[in-house]
Amino acid sequence: METQPVALEVAVPMQGLLEHWQGHRRLTRRLIEAYPEDQLFTFSVGGMRTFGQLALEMLGMAVPMLREVVGESGQQPTHHQAGSSDAVMHSETPRQELLRQWDESTAQIEELWARIPPGRLQETITAFGQYTAVAYTQLLYVIDNEIHHRGQGYVYMRALGQAPPAFWER
Repeated sequence: METQPVALEVAVPMQGLLEHWQGHRRLTRRLIEAYPEDQLFTFSVGGMRTFGQLALEMLGMAVPMLREVVGESGQQPTHHQAGSSDAVMHSETPRQELLRQWDESTAQIEELWARIPPGRLQETITAFGQYTAVAYTQLLYVIDNEIHHRGQGYVYMRALGQAPPAFWER
């Protein structure tokens, strides 16, 4: 007797989604840490932005998007503006300042995540006054964007003759 496969919907629990995201953030942090500081805001390939600029974009998206999802948006930067890029660019140790801000945003993500109202991830929201989509897809976009830009950072490090952190160690 042949049985037919049953289609199942798979859902990721809220805590599982947060841990998935934070795993990516831990890996991106390790890449920032390993990246040659003198190349962070100077080296790029093919006219693309530097890894430092990409990391600032990631910072400028994560917490502001999560605030949008929570419903505490207020006045947030657009996804291309990192609210603290001046502090990084004018720091004597830009990488250390970037890492400090990364750690601060990671803590804010944990705090904000606990305030996501029940059912909110299935609601349609307009992020930054211009991007309308279901809330969970907005968060997935931020995660995907980080993965994409981290991949660019991996290519840059390889082009600089250095080995990036193992991508599977999140």
